[in-house]
Amino acid sequence: MKIKLIILFISLSSCLHLSAQEDSLSNRLHECLPSGHPTTHTAYRQVVRSTMIGAGFANVFDTYLSPLEYKGADVRFLLENIRMTGLMNGRVSVQHLFQVSFDYTKNPSKSVKSYSGLINWSYALHYQKEYSKRLKILIGPMLDINGGVIYNQRNSNNPAQAKAYASLGGSAMAIYKFNIGRSPFTLRYQANLPLLGIMFSPEYGESYYEIFGLGNGGKNVICTSLHNMPSLRQMLTLDCPIKNTILRIGYLCDIQQSKVNNLKSHTYSHDFMIGVVRNLYFIKGKKKANFHKTDSPY
Repeated sequence: MKIKLIILFISLSSCLHLSAQEDSLSNRLHECLPSGHPTTHTAYRQVVRSTMIGAGFANVFDTYLSPLEYKGADVRFLLENIRMTGLMNGRVSVQHLFQVSFDYTKNPSKSVKSYSGLINWSYALHYQKEYSKRLKILIGPMLDINGGVIYNQRNSNNPAQAKAYASLGGSAMAIYKFNIGRSPFTLRYQANLPLLGIMFSPEYGESYYEIFGLGNGGKNVICTSLHNMPSLRQMLTLDCPIKNTILRIGYLCDIQQSKVNNLKSHTYSHDFMIGVVRNLYFIKGKKKANFHKTDSPY
């Protein structure tokens, strides 16, 4: 069962990578200028790209390293790409989310420090249902991959714990557009829920030297689901126009937790995010093209 799951994740990742390469080779990327749209091409694909940075609060707990919760600061970088596809008569959008987070935390007595970092990449396909000119509901499957490490200053034999896990799950989004005066605003809420996956974890009391140095590893690849890894990522954003720039502000709640091999772990992060949004276009052809608002993933 584990081998089949690993092969499934590798196959999905390979297919997604090839699809991304195909897009980049067959299209040229142009940025839409505020003064107007390109008009000398036959086809285009709009891409909404946002870059955000943020900071907030983190709660880190891992019984492999310590029985105590460590609390402190979290900083985060997030890059998002979302565009429409040709699937289901053009009603499906694809979203790439890439984020890097770093936590600096201390134990309750402030005597020991802990450092942790996590890289996350997710790929989601959303079927878009438009309920009005203002409201869209999106829902679909998601692939989520994570890797990182937690380092604790106190421990000498086992000072660090590696984090490596991937999952298939569901993703949902609600997009609401409104105006204040003549200025258009976009409010978006998104939730990503992992359902079935795999995770690397040492067993209770097992060192990494035993696993990789001596080759005496035990049950280190675990199947995960809601029963042993109930996790959730949520994001709320507001797009605000400021002259020729779209400013994005938001709140991100990242709840990652697991209970495997008699080890408990969680990382709770709450971050205020800020960044910018750009509307880009994949262009091909040489004739005049018509641009429609309905082609936008937002």
